[in-house]
Amino acid sequence: MNAIRQKKLLTVEEVRGCWAIVPTPATANASNPDARETVDLDETARVVEQLVAAGVDGVLSLGTLGECATLEWAEKRAFMATMVDAARGRIPIFGGTTSLNTRETIRQTREARAVGVDGVMLGPPMWCAPDVPTVVQFYRDVAEACPDTAICVYANNEAFKFDFPRPFWAQVAEIPQVVSAKYLGIGALAADLNVSRRRIRLLPLDVDYYAAARIDPEFCTGFWTSGAVCGPAPAIALRDEIAKGKETGDWSAAKELSDKISATYRTLFPNGSFREFSSYNIGLEKARINEAGWMKAGPCRPPYHLVPEAYLEGARESGKQWSILHHAMSNAKQN
Repeated sequence: MNAIRQKKLLTVEEVRGCWAIVPTPATANASNPDARETVDLDETARVVEQLVAAGVDGVLSLGTLGECATLEWAEKRAFMATMVDAARGRIPIFGGTTSLNTRETIRQTREARAVGVDGVMLGPPMWCAPDVPTVVQFYRDVAEACPDTAICVYANNEAFKFDFPRPFWAQVAEIPQVVSAKYLGIGALAADLNVSRRRIRLLPLDVDYYAAARIDPEFCTGFWTSGAVCGPAPAIALRDEIAKGKETGDWSAAKELSDKISATYRTLFPNGSFREFSSYNIGLEKARINEAGWMKAGPCRPPYHLVPEAYLEGARESGKQWSILHHAMSNAKQN
């Protein structure tokens, strides 16, 4: 199966629907600096199987929440191989190979493809604040070295000291391997879609998907969600309700569900600040996921395991509210 998949480059048209962002589930001792082999591979396989069964369209992994920066390579490789084996070709699996330099990113991307991932979620090196030519050349170099590997641009300006401006999207759209982007916000979405000539599937967060679909119903056909691992029912229903809205012209049910999902986020961002959230992203998201109870994300790996308790309380409440929504929707569907 892996050999067959490696001959085919995933296309933009294949990036559609609900893409779950998954954390890298951790063993109980993962916060110990001396710990090794900290990935819970049994939980990894279980979660991928359950996401496929729920109807998720793809998986993104090994970004910030996925602790790409705090895992050893052997852990990353084992995690990606386990996801690929669990998915069995039923949905695309994207690993993550962000590093501090181009050569290491290319090495990891080649090895990730060798274990069978369909693509990688990839942010630019983050040591120095780069300019547009530097970042564009980075993606060109990786794509040239890994021609059969799809790339999802990890467009997080807080993480990578880069604003991903319109000239970046205009140029990176020329790279065939760049098929999607984990995209934040919708304020610049219409302009970025235009300048990229709709060659890249810009995936908004679940809570922004309704608004994105109203901006461009024909092209905005997918989104990313970390909420899916708090319980997939709301995210799957959002995908389907927005598809119905596009078909019938009645967007009321999609808007109502989007508002319910939005309500679960009210306590996740400390003081309502995405910048403050970004300083504690891993710990807050893991607290949210663990509290929801659908997945065992486990503890955080050092040095990002220290989070103010008041912030964690808000994250846990967010997870609780998503879980309530998930169970209510699951029960309604069964009845």
